[in-house]
Amino acid sequence: MSSGKRLLETVGEHVDEHRGGMVVDFVFALAWVTVVTVVFDLLPGGPEWLYYLTLLGGVVAYFGFFWSLEAVREGE
Repeated sequence: MSSGKRLLETVGEHVDEHRGGMVVDFVFALAWVTVVTVVFDLLPGGPEWLYYLTLLGGVVAYFGFFWSLEAVREGE
């Protein structure tokens, strides 16, 4: 079996195992970027570095949100 075919099989298996999580990750990222972009479009004149810093803040927001969600589920 070629290494390229094996790589595709490995990626396919990974996607099959994590499909739901990947969709949630994508939706969160899409929503975050949309909200940040709309806010910065409505409030013109903000520095560009702040826009990118706010986008980067989505990483912290993502892990914070899902960490707290997991903590609530464990508490039930």
